[in-house]
Amino acid sequence: MDTELKEKCGVFGVFNHPKAADLTYYGLHALQHRGQESAGIVASDGKSFRHHRGMGLVTQVFTREILDGLKGNMAIGHVRYSTSGASQLQNAQPLVFKYSEGDLAVAHNGNLVNARIEQKVLQQQGAIFQTTTDTEIIAHLIARSSKKHFSESGPDVLKRLDGSFAVLIITDKQMLIGLDRNGLRPLSLGKIGESIVASSETCGLHAVDAKFWRDVEPGEWLLIDENGVQTGRFAEKGKVSLCSFEFVYFARPDSVIQGKSVLSIRKELGQILAQEHPTEADVVVAVPESSVPAALGFAQESGIPYEMGIIKNPYAGRSFIEPTQELRDLAVRLKLSAVQEILEGKRVVLVDDSIVRGTTSKRIVELIRQAGAKEVHVRISSPMVRNPCFYGIDMPTKEELFANKHEHERAMGQVIGADSLAFLSTEGLLTAVDVDLAETSNSCIACFSGAYPTNLYLK
Repeated sequence: MDTELKEKCGVFGVFNHPKAADLTYYGLHALQHRGQESAGIVASDGKSFRHHRGMGLVTQVFTREILDGLKGNMAIGHVRYSTSGASQLQNAQPLVFKYSEGDLAVAHNGNLVNARIEQKVLQQQGAIFQTTTDTEIIAHLIARSSKKHFSESGPDVLKRLDGSFAVLIITDKQMLIGLDRNGLRPLSLGKIGESIVASSETCGLHAVDAKFWRDVEPGEWLLIDENGVQTGRFAEKGKVSLCSFEFVYFARPDSVIQGKSVLSIRKELGQILAQEHPTEADVVVAVPESSVPAALGFAQESGIPYEMGIIKNPYAGRSFIEPTQELRDLAVRLKLSAVQEILEGKRVVLVDDSIVRGTTSKRIVELIRQAGAKEVHVRISSPMVRNPCFYGIDMPTKEELFANKHEHERAMGQVIGADSLAFLSTEGLLTAVDVDLAETSNSCIACFSGAYPTNLYLK
């Protein structure tokens, strides 16, 4: 697959609210952790679209003046995740189109594994693509559908999509919400009075004081217009395979996904990690901020005190989602600093949520050593990442993955400069996310196990 098609984002939408664009702005702000490259909002007043997109954070892209111009009672928004080769304004979403039925806008979180095949067919039919994102394929399929009206073509097109997608699509008067047949991406619904809100995570609903309604079911579509809400299925509910990395790293800890508290699961990951890989130490330290709950769980289970031994610069982004290794290294130096009075002369348990490429871990261990730590024992609250993700996380090749470059944990620990290194077991992960170990189909663990829930169309 082309790496420029891989993205992990956040989507937010509002139907039937006079301040739809304002609410979408606040919802996107709450989902900022899901993408820091670009942001966009499209609003409709029932007659025409008004839209704005830009590179950067939500607060950088939108001003009060811009939001005042996005008038309408319906809006969808998007924050985009940074990926190699595609950090361009043309790929910022929502994507906006005009076709035979009028205006169309699409916001998509995920990655279509059959994108290359569908794009080739569309190009042979004369389609001209303006972006390098797979999201554009959705619009082309709708425009070329044999179904006359969007209420039929929109749901029908979802049948042709494979991979991961939480998608919001609007016309001048209608909103279509859809989730891939495996439920690889999270997508929740809420209500503000008679208004309906859709958000990648429940934290987005909380930001606009929307009351949680329900999660979108895998393979389900909802069409919302002035007549109310219609629901249907474009695919039978198959094996639900929600991305386990949502619980490990990506989702905000105050979100609830499929009825499960992300914060509680991360704490339990740390507790199980302490049971599986105990060590003698003086202090437990987290790599902030996504690893803090796991570190707290490790400390509670082990009896070793937790301390804030590493401080994060709140104005720095996530190194994991920087587009190049050079930028990832720079981001680590800018965003983290060690607290010498906490670490000096101590045996330290350093808890992190994952190791993907290994360079960030090496730099953090160096920071702790420089602060005077006597020992550094690294504990990872997820299994080894050995396989690339084809559903939206920036892990494009097996060769890049740290776990594939070394035979065992001892060698990996030596590379990052740790006295010891240990990972959570796959069984421990599945226990924490409350998955029956005999039936793992309701959690995607492909990046750990190599068992992908869909066809990858690699040939």
